[in-house]
Amino acid sequence: MVRALVEQANEEKQAEFESLGQGGYYTNEQRAYAFDLIDQSGVRAAARILSIPRRTLQRWCRRHHVFVKRCPEWVYAWAKRRRKRRGFWQRIGYSYQ
Repeated sequence: MVRALVEQANEEKQAEFESLGQGGYYTNEQRAYAFDLIDQSGVRAAARILSIPRRTLQRWCRRHHVFVKRCPEWVYAWAKRRRKRRGFWQRIGYSYQ
């Protein structure tokens, strides 16, 4: 059920993206929409959602000087919490291998 909701939301995003263009070449509005989606979800997810090759999105980002982080922001916070938990368990005698 959750997957169906996500797929429906992705289809709506793709339809909105396609409605911004006239067919043929991508418009500046479509690129701006893609950049917003890249900021939210990342390049790979945006490529899947919009059905555009990932390399095209990467080329746009380079050409328009859009900096894309390697990971979403939540990954850094998750890794910090994970390191803290691992340190706790190692201090009391458990080890990870």
